[in-house]
Amino acid sequence: MLEILIVVIVLALVFDFINGFHDSANSIATIVSTRVLTPFQAVIWAAFFNVVAYWISTELKVADTVAKTVKPESITLTVIMAGLVAAIFWNLLTWYLGIPSSSSHTLMGGFAGSAIAHAGFGVVNLDKVLKTVSFIVLAPLIGLLLSYFISVLLLWTCRKTNPFKMNGWFKRLQLVSSALFSIGHGGNDAQKVMGIIAAAMMVYVHKTGLDGNSIPEWMRVIEVNGKIKDIPHWVVLACYSAIGLGTLMGGWRIVKTMGSKITKLTPFEGVAAETAGAITLFATERLGIPVSTTHTITGSIIGVGLTKRISAVRWGLTINILWAWILTIPVSGAVGAGIYFVMKQFFGE
Repeated sequence: MLEILIVVIVLALVFDFINGFHDSANSIATIVSTRVLTPFQAVIWAAFFNVVAYWISTELKVADTVAKTVKPESITLTVIMAGLVAAIFWNLLTWYLGIPSSSSHTLMGGFAGSAIAHAGFGVVNLDKVLKTVSFIVLAPLIGLLLSYFISVLLLWTCRKTNPFKMNGWFKRLQLVSSALFSIGHGGNDAQKVMGIIAAAMMVYVHKTGLDGNSIPEWMRVIEVNGKIKDIPHWVVLACYSAIGLGTLMGGWRIVKTMGSKITKLTPFEGVAAETAGAITLFATERLGIPVSTTHTITGSIIGVGLTKRISAVRWGLTINILWAWILTIPVSGAVGAGIYFVMKQFFGE
């Protein structure tokens, strides 16, 4: 069983790495499309601030939510392994197709789908899942409203300023706003993988009957009042490192969609979108809600587009993206269930 736990941990870090290059577009698309940084400079900038989140995002509320998506005492390591394989598959497919889908919802969908295939719908913690699902709508809506009002406020504040000089200021400010968004991305998304690894460790401890001092330090997950309060330090460090390395790889197909196809962006609009996205990510992380960085920044980009005119947003593409969001959890769940049925033939339940 220890061998399966190690495989699960490796798969989780592989997913974290893929999450980095899949979602790097969220952090760098606006700053690349406005030509504030070159693509190479942008991925280094985003990856650096993904890892900076290690020192800022110290609470584990998002990790706890993900770990408790299903009841750890009712699942097996095979369930978690199948969920991770399903999430990796869907992430790679959507990256290849250039669709900015949610890595967060892919992970939770695959995890829940394989768990349901193993033990039925009763294994799912509905309150955790429904809270996450509700933010498929709320995260982009909050990002849209915030970016719209930030744009209007900035336009009013700078109404008497020379446009050329204002553009120079916003190019500098966009370095700050994109850094903040990358910190929010790293803090929110790395914790999701920490939650999966923590769940695997708790399952292993439960299945092997380890208790108290017999649990090795490298897999000791500390809970207080039923909530995860501490995870082995190496897990935290590995998760931030994996997502940072993944971001360095870049996700150029999705950068093109996010940075230019939804609406054309200026440095001013990039600042408004990234600031709105960062505020949303920091707030939801504080509340322990694993939101999608993809959904958040997409809503924020639409919001700044609306300040120009409704037709400035390419609604046909936006509707296609929306369908991808809606389908991510059920498709990932179905794939997770199918992979579980195959895996249990080789690894047992």
